[in-house]
Amino acid sequence: MRILFIGDIVGKVGRRMLGEHLMNLKKEHGAQIAIVNGENAAHGKGITERIYKELLSYGADFITLGNHTFAKREIYDVLDQNVRMIRPANYPDGAPGKGHGVVNVNGEKLLILNLQGRSFMPAIDCPFRKADSILADVDADTVFVDFHSETTSESLAMGHYLDGRADAVVGTHTHVQTNDEQVLPNKTKYITDVGMTGFKDGILGIRKEEVIDRFLHQLPVRHNVPEEGAGILSGVIIDTKSNKIDKIRIEEKKARP
Repeated sequence: MRILFIGDIVGKVGRRMLGEHLMNLKKEHGAQIAIVNGENAAHGKGITERIYKELLSYGADFITLGNHTFAKREIYDVLDQNVRMIRPANYPDGAPGKGHGVVNVNGEKLLILNLQGRSFMPAIDCPFRKADSILADVDADTVFVDFHSETTSESLAMGHYLDGRADAVVGTHTHVQTNDEQVLPNKTKYITDVGMTGFKDGILGIRKEEVIDRFLHQLPVRHNVPEEGAGILSGVIIDTKSNKIDKIRIEEKKARP
């Protein structure tokens, strides 16, 4: 199976980049399914029903989320509907939505599992034990994991923990594409972070002046995600049959409206 995964879509620029490139990337790489992390799609924080449908219209087949899942109140009811979107599975019982989904891809069952780390993140349930529980209960031909984590150590620990049980463990959240894509000893395809899709000439998709000002003065600053400018698209293409994982990175050289 060939899986295309695109990292954190940030705001309007990120959505534009997805709309302009996703279908071409699917064709170019022969991807049978495109999965997108959309937890920052609504102006950098959360997702709405309208934006969920927008991402699907661009060619996304399934959407994963993260620690900003519940930033927009309207999404609570949407997550409880029959949608192609999941939030981290290790949120406590009773949280809206589901943490995993099974989709049919050319006759194969693909389990898509979303987990969230706990290092420097909200105190939620253990992602390692939650992964054990779901993998024990769900029958699938292929297992794909989006691990939304702050630290490289926790991400790599999850990769090795699921090595041989998941076909791919890919990281999101830090918005910085790492250079450690690899096939682990028991054939799990891994990368610590696939990177972001959004405004290129800032810091993690945000205007750099605002981020620098916060570091300088240690005062609360409302971050604004630019709605225009040069964009970047980051992701990976995973081939589960030939044991390959390759990075994707598209950068615009000039600012775009």
